[in-house]
Amino acid sequence: MNAALILLISIAILFCGYVFYGKWLAEQWGVDSSKTTPAHEMEDGIDYVPAKTPVLMGHHFSSIAGAGPINGPIQAAIFGWIPVLLWVLIGGVFFGGVHDYGALFASIRHQGQSIGEVIEDAMGNVAKKIFIIFAYLTLLLVVAAFSSIVASTFGSTTAAGVALEGSALLAHQQTAMISLLFIVLAIVFGFLVYRKNMPIGPASVIGVIGIVIIVAIGMNWCPITISYNAWMWILAVYILIASVTPVWILLQPRDYLSSFLLYFMIGVAVVAIIGATLTGNGHLDIPAFTSMKITETNGLFATGSLFPALFVTIACGAISGFHSLVSSGTTSKQIDNESNARPVAYGSMLIECVVAVISLCAVGFVWHSVNVDKEALAETGLTSPTAVFAGGISKMIGTFAGAESPIIGIIYSMFVLAVSVFCLTSLDTATRLARYMFQEFWLAPEETVKDVKGVKKLLTNPYFATIITVVLGVGLGMTGYAKIWPLFGAANQLLAAVGLLAVCTWLGKVGRNNKMFFIPMIFMLIVTICSLIQTISGKIKMIGSGEGDVWAYIQAILAVLLVVLALVLAIYSFVNLSKQKKKN
Repeated sequence: MNAALILLISIAILFCGYVFYGKWLAEQWGVDSSKTTPAHEMEDGIDYVPAKTPVLMGHHFSSIAGAGPINGPIQAAIFGWIPVLLWVLIGGVFFGGVHDYGALFASIRHQGQSIGEVIEDAMGNVAKKIFIIFAYLTLLLVVAAFSSIVASTFGSTTAAGVALEGSALLAHQQTAMISLLFIVLAIVFGFLVYRKNMPIGPASVIGVIGIVIIVAIGMNWCPITISYNAWMWILAVYILIASVTPVWILLQPRDYLSSFLLYFMIGVAVVAIIGATLTGNGHLDIPAFTSMKITETNGLFATGSLFPALFVTIACGAISGFHSLVSSGTTSKQIDNESNARPVAYGSMLIECVVAVISLCAVGFVWHSVNVDKEALAETGLTSPTAVFAGGISKMIGTFAGAESPIIGIIYSMFVLAVSVFCLTSLDTATRLARYMFQEFWLAPEETVKDVKGVKKLLTNPYFATIITVVLGVGLGMTGYAKIWPLFGAANQLLAAVGLLAVCTWLGKVGRNNKMFFIPMIFMLIVTICSLIQTISGKIKMIGSGEGDVWAYIQAILAVLLVVLALVLAIYSFVNLSKQKKKN
């Protein structure tokens, strides 16, 4: 496997998908640049705020990225590089890109409201309520998982309470300091652009210089020593404030600036892969295929059968339900023109696919170091997908910069920082989206937050909705993400299937071509329901043998609930699609 060849071919395929298939989708759906978008029609200075395309793409890209396009391909690499690469490329162009673009376009045509409103329009209010419950449960898992991941990245102790020492502690302190300074920098950037009307070009230059400065400060002055549990409390307060703050103050500028970290990361990775290949070190040792079923690993890789494990493990690099919530939650309220939806949604998804291919190259380069038993893996330090990603790329740099070059350590730290920033971005975006969902659930058709009275007024209050979400999500996250992640993966992909169902049904109702949704939505329904049934079966066996703790019961109950909700929504959708077909 030649890393540079794989990367360049993948980029070419994804570029062609954007230019040709993306353009065709816009024509089929009737994307109209002359229509007024919700950001202008309903501008309120808080959630509905028109954003320049580069800024909005930065927000959207940072929000959907998280650690997904890195974790998934690395964990699924145990099945071989060909299955991973095929799913990333086919999934990105024909599944994920269609899903993200369709969700954003549908939301724009529904006053920037969530997919729940799209479902109500296409299938009725009962279906909307079911979807909101489903999406809210998934978002709670997102908040729980990412708050735990961020706290684990910042904390001086692990989730289990083990104190860190030496280089591990230093790395956590540096990441925490830089991330906090990054928030301050974002607020300053937002003030310059939105209150002082500074052009985006000069402001971006200042922002990039600011990033360099805070990285230098964080790398050399990092006095923050706070435990995992303390960070969970701090994060709870942070997302409580961040999710109700006007988007121009923090969300837009921070996500735009963090996108530069991602662009930097991609650029360095491309140079590393091509450079290693030119020096004769670009052959990656990962097998093309391994086994159709993996029963046991060293804890780094996924387990299970190729189907459905591959398609659940690789989410953000191919298709992810969380993306539809971002598209229809925050992005649709800020988009300046309908024609911008293609670069923002479809384009961002395909860039994520590039990150996924880079992750595959990284794990392939260090394959012999990570495809070992648990004890040997611990000695390498490559015990997490983030470490494998950063380690693989930095080692590629070492093939032409020199094995002892100090740049290797700098690149490693920058990559770990970038991943942590994206996780933090996804965390408070998910909290804001969950707040939207909680508020929408209590509203009757055509009713707005301003119309309600009595108990409904409290339930739809943004601060009350946020507090409930933070308490439930962070409380769940206190147990550690390892207990949450397995269920989150299947729930997230099932949400993607539901998002595809919703947009497909709506497009059919308004008389637009929706056939490009049929295969993706049916495939994702089958994949995720099979995965959840496996989870339910495993938990029942565990409980029956007396080995199950309270989390086994909770995961089994949540899995059953998610399957039932998804099947009900699927029935609603297929009934409506059948009626549309008869009318036509």
